[in-house]
Amino acid sequence: MSQPFAKLNAFPVFLRVEGRSVIVLGGGDEALAKARLVGQSNARLVVVAEDVQPALRQWVVENGAELVEAGYDPARLEGAALVFAATGDEALDRRISDDARRFGIPVNAVDRPDLCDFYTPAIVNRAPLVVAVGTEGAGPVLAQMVRARIDAMLPPTLGVLATLAASFRDAAEKLFPKGLARRSFWHAFFSGAPAQALEAGGEDEARAAAGRLLAARGADCGHVALVGAGPGAEDLLTLRAHRLLMVADVIVHDALVPEAVIAMGRRDAERLPVGKRKGCHSKTQAEINALLVRLGREGKRVVRLKSGDPLVFGRAGEEMQALRDADISFEVVPGVTSAFAAAADFQLPLTLRGVTSSMVFTTGHDLKGNSLPDWAKLAISGATVAVYMGRSVAADVAGRLMDAGLSPDTAVAVVENASLRDRRRFHGTLADLPSLQSRDDLGGPVMTIIGDAVAGADFSRSEPLAAYRPVPSSAAVEEAQS
Repeated sequence: MSQPFAKLNAFPVFLRVEGRSVIVLGGGDEALAKARLVGQSNARLVVVAEDVQPALRQWVVENGAELVEAGYDPARLEGAALVFAATGDEALDRRISDDARRFGIPVNAVDRPDLCDFYTPAIVNRAPLVVAVGTEGAGPVLAQMVRARIDAMLPPTLGVLATLAASFRDAAEKLFPKGLARRSFWHAFFSGAPAQALEAGGEDEARAAAGRLLAARGADCGHVALVGAGPGAEDLLTLRAHRLLMVADVIVHDALVPEAVIAMGRRDAERLPVGKRKGCHSKTQAEINALLVRLGREGKRVVRLKSGDPLVFGRAGEEMQALRDADISFEVVPGVTSAFAAAADFQLPLTLRGVTSSMVFTTGHDLKGNSLPDWAKLAISGATVAVYMGRSVAADVAGRLMDAGLSPDTAVAVVENASLRDRRRFHGTLADLPSLQSRDDLGGPVMTIIGDAVAGADFSRSEPLAAYRPVPSSAAVEEAQS
């Protein structure tokens, strides 16, 4: 038999306070906390205290509240919607509580549950939408922790979307009968094109998307989000990326995106791997473009999950053009690119006052051609160079840069699996970099950072590149012995 829900000692309600007075009695930190809470509403806030701390006084001035600098007088409570006793004096708080109850006014006494008619919740404010989390005073810290998680889940634009929905309510009620059809329209409104347009663009775009949704009788169009998955650690995913993953119908992901990041998406979302590793492409870029267009035309909410940042060596330009040509709505959500994660792993500054003030993002393959890329001149003049996908061409990178005039003693930092728990860090100089190419103990993605600023890194947890000695193969051993 299932356990029954525990019954509440406090019934949650939302009290109308617009234009009514709410009294906060006290001049210290607790009174300031209650004033900030009430200040999120349209109540007429009155703070009453004989001794007012500067922080509370400043807040009252900045937020248009009323300040009464006087001792406690029960007559001030009459007509109030709510009263907060936050004096810090137990006897005075008890007197305030007794007086408020005599006037029939709900009262809350800070940290004195026995004097409270109501408890203040932890609030997620997306006015007119509000989420209130309460524990009946048993665990305020727990309520704040839950509030923080809910706050991360809800887009900051949700209140604007709710207000926009109110302006379409009459039209939707005329067009859709009660029941499934109307619910389907509003589901598409709050999770489909209008919501996406509001986050990516603005209120005008969202209003236009809502109009198209009405004209299409609630048939929502597809939408594609090109999302940066970051360097690998799931807690480096942005809040917006996580929200999109939670509502995605389909997740189209690269091979290098870890399962832990993909698993942060909706459980029943379709997962389509389209990974491209060196020498092993499960799908061509043209096939990926066509897949995104097809899914969008089917009305799916798609997250195209790319390693790092989608706009840094992610071929996002080709995918965006294909979606534009097909008139499929899309957005781009930045991610933490691997260069930043690698720098953080080494605690190294990518720019350093007086040393370097510019950066270059490149791939090792840029140095495979016959001509030296323009950015090489920047490296020689002192820019920090971040090299993606450069392990297999490390010798070429080092050789070409040294031939161009970069000192062999220039500092180098190398990270395998940046941001992950199994990351490995190496340090050395440009002259040591060719040894990276012969290493057979590196299976993960490798990021190389070159420049004078690298010398300021923390090398205490890294291995010297020059110390590596490859293990000879059995064939090489036999040849040497013969």
